[in-house]
Amino acid sequence: MIRGMKLVRWSLTCLLCLMASMSANATRIRIKTGIEVLKEQRFRPLQGKRVGLITNPTGVDNELRSTVDLLNEAPGVKLVALFGPEHGVRGNMHAGDNVQDNLDEQTGVPVYSLFGSSRKPAKEILQGIDVLVYDIQDIGCRSFTYISTMGLAMEAAAQAGIEFMVLDRPNPLGGRKVEGCLTESDCTSFVSQFPIPYVYGLTCGELALLLNGEHLLSDGLACHLSVIKMKGWKRGMTYAETGLQWVPPSPHIPQPSSAVGYPMSGIMGEFNYMNIGVGYTLPFQMFAAPWVDAGRLAQAMNALQLPGIIFRPIYAKPFYAAMQGEQVQGVQVHFTDYDRAPLTPIQFLVAQEVARLWPEHALFRVAEEKRLRMFDIVCGSREIRKRFSERHNWEDVRPYWEKDADAFRQVSKKYYLYKK
Repeated sequence: MIRGMKLVRWSLTCLLCLMASMSANATRIRIKTGIEVLKEQRFRPLQGKRVGLITNPTGVDNELRSTVDLLNEAPGVKLVALFGPEHGVRGNMHAGDNVQDNLDEQTGVPVYSLFGSSRKPAKEILQGIDVLVYDIQDIGCRSFTYISTMGLAMEAAAQAGIEFMVLDRPNPLGGRKVEGCLTESDCTSFVSQFPIPYVYGLTCGELALLLNGEHLLSDGLACHLSVIKMKGWKRGMTYAETGLQWVPPSPHIPQPSSAVGYPMSGIMGEFNYMNIGVGYTLPFQMFAAPWVDAGRLAQAMNALQLPGIIFRPIYAKPFYAAMQGEQVQGVQVHFTDYDRAPLTPIQFLVAQEVARLWPEHALFRVAEEKRLRMFDIVCGSREIRKRFSERHNWEDVRPYWEKDADAFRQVSKKYYLYKK
């Protein structure tokens, strides 16, 4: 009995030690974001200035305190305006819903919408501001609207003759992946605002430097730009390796894995012919439908031998969105070697294999007409749909999709703030 009690105590002690070790490893932060470095500088770059802040719930320090509150309380800094992107400053708006002008309840600072009738800060508001600060966690993909907000705000700052400051944050896709063609002029929109690849391999600060330096803003404008660099971030880091807590930049990006999934399924997600995990527990990480045979699709996808990826059969019943309440089956995407794995081709290859196995469900034979334009502007080119719809074959699309990546990567290197 005594021996048994000792064994129980020993097991409990081991369990507590293991939990403490796991907790320590989970919370050990390895980098300092831009707001942390600004705090370290005692907010000197903003001293005596009237500040407008573009942010959302992802704008936090390493203790998860909002940048709104930090700037509002910083000695010598006058926070005079907040600007709300998609989902709003405090994250209280659903995807696609207009953000309204209002007052921030916690600080009483006026909030101006950048996702409503206007997508750019108004000139009359900027007249009372010395510096426009941007602090939002992006996900490294062109069609996510925050970088469009950043670029348009840079244009407004240039036109108003005021400073624009980016508080830099990690790219959760890392700083090495570049995929997709440049946005073409007839497909420019708020989800493809600038001629950059779909996956662009830069932090927000680096992207701002590139937009400014390559004169990609409207009319070739360039603003008075400064970037508060991170400390400790490296280009090959996964988000988990940063040690930072993840704050969802939108409801369907609840974890860093969702951010990685977004470019591998989000383009096909413009159609509802398959459920991509939105409405289930794996947003952007699966492909499923009632008419799919999970085993056959997994076998077909694994036969393609994509580097760093395994496809696992999955069975699910979405709680909402596409195929709500229906029993679906398909594949979940698992990464075994993220550095080697492609992202954007996955959705095209799934559509290719679906068209081969179930031709009556081929993507562009069942796609809604009204969604075709959205597909084009998310891709950044009409050519992608034109080429893929002919035979539903990725190899017909791949040369066009990849044609700009190497050149963009070379141009980007001029604006790297983090070399390794």
